[in-house]
Amino acid sequence: MLHKLEPQSPDALLALIKLFAEDERADKIDLGVGVYRTDDGATPVFRAIKQAEAKLLEEQDSKSYLGPEGDTDFVDALVPYIFGADLAADRIAGMQTPGGTGAVRLAVALAQKAGVTRVHLGVPSWPNHKQILDDVGLETVTFPHATPDGDADLEAVLTAIRNGGEGDAVLLHACCHNPTGVEYTQDQWDRIAAALADSPVLPIIDSAYQGLGQGLEEDAAGLRTVLARVPEALVAYSCDKNFGLYRDRVGAFFVQAADGSDLPAIMSNANALARANWSMPPDHGGAAVRVVLRDEGMTREWHDELDSMRTRLRSVRDRLAAADNEVPGLDLQQLGRQNGLFGMLALTPDQIAAMRKDHAVYMAGSGRINIAGLTRGNVEKFIAALADVTA
Repeated sequence: MLHKLEPQSPDALLALIKLFAEDERADKIDLGVGVYRTDDGATPVFRAIKQAEAKLLEEQDSKSYLGPEGDTDFVDALVPYIFGADLAADRIAGMQTPGGTGAVRLAVALAQKAGVTRVHLGVPSWPNHKQILDDVGLETVTFPHATPDGDADLEAVLTAIRNGGEGDAVLLHACCHNPTGVEYTQDQWDRIAAALADSPVLPIIDSAYQGLGQGLEEDAAGLRTVLARVPEALVAYSCDKNFGLYRDRVGAFFVQAADGSDLPAIMSNANALARANWSMPPDHGGAAVRVVLRDEGMTREWHDELDSMRTRLRSVRDRLAAADNEVPGLDLQQLGRQNGLFGMLALTPDQIAAMRKDHAVYMAGSGRINIAGLTRGNVEKFIAALADVTA
């Protein structure tokens, strides 16, 4: 039977990684892989995580199974950071997942089991969103996330919500939108929350970059605004970026129920789906996050590390925005108004190919760039390359 399987198209990002690795030019620039890098181009283990891992090495006394819900203390430790002090604690429950991807998958699968048949998705979006929706078997209805001038298309998302009916969900990025970097303002979140309050559409919120945009509290404000207005919502959360735990796959899934008495039934379904998909999530990364968040000194260290990351990303964005007059035909100023790891450049396929061939600059074919791939040592070369291919 296996011979009947048709070959699948290779992942474009994985192909880009291979091309970059094979390029022997010493000044090559990788803007494709979506990981944070320091100004030296490194992706180090967080100092706070190193401390937590040392404590685990000393104190952890078992590697026995935890169950499909994972480390519940890890999940509980995240709650105040995600939901804030005013959360309706008796209506919220969560569980650990293998990364933010696992959390999105679980949210979508649970939504389908509850009766959702189609999901409204702003595009462009993280490519795996559509792949997960397709694999689960839900219809995807798209709307434009951003306007050509690099701002959020508020009317598009409001129209999707207002026109949605029973059996519909909308998938929103909490902050630091991937791939555009275009976020909703607080006023826009207020209007989105008001529209959802008057709609049967179920919100699914993907929070993958909290702390890398404007701050831990600021990056959670939109999510909290929505949850304060709606009876039910699903939240997918990732610690991969804001704790630097990419390969450890650390995430969490949360549900807000209309009534706290519904949570046991809801979470029993979530546990059954998790059991059938991955049985139990990996423990180590989640345990390290738990240790960090339960220790005041490690928590302060983590906050400091996030602050430095955010400051560096902002400095790169400011330099690119200031280079707007140096690059004809591109609006670089919008990068200064956006947040997070990613941004989009309106380059043609030929220009993107020329960036790679002539200047050793590697970026996704969509024009998405990883802002953190630019450093003091290569940002001027990047700007000059843009000026060359757009001249």
